[in-house]
Amino acid sequence: QVQLVESGGGLVQAGGSLRLSCAASRRTFSSYAMGWFRQAPGKEREFVAAIARSGSSTYYADSVKGRFTISADIAKNTVNLQMNSLKPEDTAVYYCAAGPSTSSMAYWGKGTLVTVSS
Repeated sequence: QVQLVESGGGLVQAGGSLRLSCAASRRTFSSYAMGWFRQAPGKEREFVAAIARSGSSTYYADSVKGRFTISADIAKNTVNLQMNSLKPEDTAVYYCAAGPSTSSMAYWGKGTLVTVSS
């Protein structure tokens, strides 16, 4: 079982930046891919970014490519999402996830709210 706890959400103006962190309960990067997903009000949850096991590859949704960066801190057992040039449409609850592959997530955090004001 892997427990994931997100932090770093908040309110920011359009054009600003936020950094989300996800702390895992145990070592994950040698066994699991990690990812970030988001769910805006009234919408389905969508993929944002993912990092393969051991950080070998990263993947991004087209909507965030060039603005968001996912990274893993293996020593701290955390995965981070640096979000720059934020837009109001980035407003959502952001969830951290872990699983056997970037397209198969089995464990989820409770989420952290990001609100981008115009």
